Amino acid sequence: MAVSRFLIGGVASALMLTGGLFMWKGYTQISEEEVVPDPPPALPAIPVAAVGAPKRGPSPPALPAAKEASREERRFNRFDRDRNDRISRVELMSSRTAAFRKLDKDGNNLLTFEEWAAATGQRFAGADGDKSGDLTRAEFATTAPKQAAKPKCSC
Repeated sequence: MAVSRFLIGGVASALMLTGGLFMWKGYTQISEEEVVPDPPPALPAIPVAAVGAPKRGPSPPALPAAKEASREERRFNRFDRDRNDRISRVELMSSRTAAFRKLDKDGNNLLTFEEWAAATGQRFAGADGDKSGDLTRAEFATTAPKQAAKPKCSC
């Protein structure tokens, strides 16, 4: 029984060695053949300017210098979300989260229509001088919050 196992092991080793030899020979034959890739497609010819043609066109017109926006213009632009030079009621209220607490009179973190309408309706109506339903830049300037008096020294 030991001899048959030895014989089977020898035959299996010989078969594996032969298979490895064939595989190695097959790989070397593939690598010996040079595979030449297809040449890249020809590039189109670059157009050349005619003799005497100008090398560059005229320089573009200079852009006007942007003027420094005033404080009121920056404040107006912060609220004018759709950039149509008018602030609608929705635009005015969309970024007023800090004012929410002031409007919420009962402090329940819910703003009822009555709470909202009482405070904002009066302020918006007071600022809307032409009663168009929108605030122009000049009308919006009247809604600026009052500046708090700054102390003269910080000591």
